[in-house]
This record gives sequence, structure tokens and C-alpha cells, in this order.
Amino acid sequence: MRRWVLAILWRVAALALLVTLLPVAALRWVPPPGSAFMVQRAFGRGPGGPCDRIEYRWVRGSAISRHAKLAVLAAEDQRFARHRGFDGREIRAAFETWRRGGRARGASTISQQVAKNLFLWPRASLARKGLEAWFTLWIEVLWPKRRILEVYLNIAQMGRCTFGIAAASRRFFGLAPDRIGAHEAALLAAVLPNPAHRRADAPSPALRDRAARIRRQMPTADPELQRILGE
Repeated sequence: MRRWVLAILWRVAALALLVTLLPVAALRWVPPPGSAFMVQRAFGRGPGGPCDRIEYRWVRGSAISRHAKLAVLAAEDQRFARHRGFDGREIRAAFETWRRGGRARGASTISQQVAKNLFLWPRASLARKGLEAWFTLWIEVLWPKRRILEVYLNIAQMGRCTFGIAAASRRFFGLAPDRIGAHEAALLAAVLPNPAHRRADAPSPALRDRAARIRRQMPTADPELQRILGE
């Protein structure tokens, strides 16, 4: 009886590994047709109400402005080139803030956000964080950093019902993604914490201030980062 139960558990574990590993491996080369977040927004789940149409168009990383890459790194994950999916320094800082009774702060890396946006759901829970860590581990093992950044820039929500740098740059600035400058890139990166309620083309004073900080923080001198960007 015990051996029978163990055999079933092993088969379930192998099936779970296969089901989660195959899509991660495939998306190493195949452009995602969408994401779990896009599906949920299409059905009206999440902030901002239902979307009659999801704006999304995949573009290669080589067709994305260098400014856009640097802006999202400055805004979301300044140690992207150095960590392996999880930023211990940010996790410790977030824990200390929480321990002292401060407002909760995010510590998710770009790799974690790719895992969450592609495969999971917005609402935080222990189950989601566990699955997020699992997918992040395999994304970091199977994808190069350049691919992780490319996918992030294509699937991140940058406006209400608008996903990815190609759709956002054309909708808000009338520019192709390889034509946006540092100013536009910083504004798009500035909306990322709350894209359903912020507009890069009609920024509030607070959003302008955040964009200005992002521009000042754009990394430029890290050799490892230059390798990731293909420079």
C-alpha cells in the first residue's frame, strides 16, 4: 500500500514538473501569444475594469530602444545583471520595513514579474508566491538574461488594457518602440506600479517626478549589463 502511494506521488510530481517546465522551455524561443494577466484583464479581473480589446504586439529585443531597456531596469530591478532571479538585498530591506511597521514595499525582480505575469495571477498569496518562485527558478535556468528582459518589455502592462513596449509607445507617443527616447521611456517605466490608473501621455506631477528619478538612475557603466543589452 505504501509503495503504491509513493508511486502515485512520484507520478504526480513528474507530471507537475512536466506541465510547468515545458511552457517555460518553449517560451525560451517562441514569442508568448499573450499572458495570464492579459487573459484576466480581458475578462474584467483586476483594476481598471474590463477591456474590450487588449493592446499587445510582440517585437524582438533588437527592435526596442536602449532607453526603454535602461528605464525599466532603473525603475524595477537595478541589480538585474547581478542576481539569479531573487534579489536578497531587496528582500531583506522589504522585510525590515515590514518588521518596523512600515508600508509594505515590493522586492520582486524582473524575472519574478515575468513568471507572475506569464503564468499566474495578480492577487498576492502564499500559493502564488511559491509558484512564482518555482517558475522564476526555471526561467533563470533556461533563459539568458537578454531573453528575460525582452519578454518583460513585451508583456508588462504599461497602460489600461495596454501591454508591452510596442503597443504602449505607439498608443501614448505615436512612436515605434525603437524610436522612443529617454523621456518617453522613463514615463512608460514610471507607470509600471499602477498602469491601470496612470497615463504616460498625461502624467501627473508625481508621475513626472518619478520619471525624472528614473532618468537619473538609468544604469550605464556596468559591463555585465552592456553584455546583456548586446552592446
